[in-house]
Amino acid sequence: TKEQKCKGFLVYFCHRFRCWFTMADALDCALDLMRRLPPSDIEDNLAGLIDLVPDLCEHLLSAVDQPLKIAHDAASKRDYLLCDYNRDGDSYRSPWSNKYDPPLSDGAVPSANLRQLELQANEVFDIYRDLYFEGGVSSVYCWDLDSGFAAVVLIKKTQDHSKRGQPMKGTWDSIHVVEVQESSSNAHYKLTSTVMLSIETETDATGTVTLSGNLTRQQENDYPVSDDSPHVCNIGRMVEEMEYKLRQILETIYFGKTKDIANELRQVMSAHDLKKRMETQQQITGAMKR
Repeated sequence: TKEQKCKGFLVYFCHRFRCWFTMADALDCALDLMRRLPPSDIEDNLAGLIDLVPDLCEHLLSAVDQPLKIAHDAASKRDYLLCDYNRDGDSYRSPWSNKYDPPLSDGAVPSANLRQLELQANEVFDIYRDLYFEGGVSSVYCWDLDSGFAAVVLIKKTQDHSKRGQPMKGTWDSIHVVEVQESSSNAHYKLTSTVMLSIETETDATGTVTLSGNLTRQQENDYPVSDDSPHVCNIGRMVEEMEYKLRQILETIYFGKTKDIANELRQVMSAHDLKKRMETQQQITGAMKR
């Protein structure tokens, strides 16, 4: 099966990997392997790699982006997203109630001022998600740095048209990590954005077709910080622009290139009809040149 083949490849790699340990960095080898495995199986591949090389568990979990998972905050009665940035041990912090689930007495939380910014950012990006995605779940988490702060903006949208009789379902996961270095009147923003997209269709004619992948880009900007231009507005502007760029890249390069390859492999028209069409075009072109 597909899972057995993947598991076998992981076992083979790790046996070779142990031999290379003195010649190459362990984490780089593991990350290089993850980049070469199918993105649609990233969770199973990561779990298998951690089982084989448990010493790299924490490093891999923090370095490899996984599809976001949804949890429910019973106190605020709202959903939120789970990621490595709101995890402390085996507990995850809700951005709405600021409490960990399972409960954690000494879990890391943002400072009082940053917590207010976090609440405001969650409300703003909840509106942004509703306008651009018309559904899904969003979460924003902030944490303090020595010379500023950092935040992560998470958005997840899952669509399943198979329930409506249409053979398509897909998932969009976007992770935007922002590092903010504050000065007197300006702030420097460093944005690292990752989008993971997975689409699956299934028909009697084609069977199951899966198209998935991820894309990461970085951007840095300096913006003034004031009452008219607070951090939330500056971060929101950068996230909005970056998501537009990533969507354009996915649409024009990834899907466009896939369509070109499919058209090269098999033409819609038969070879005979295509030849007649080319001959007709040549005749028309020759007549126009006379």
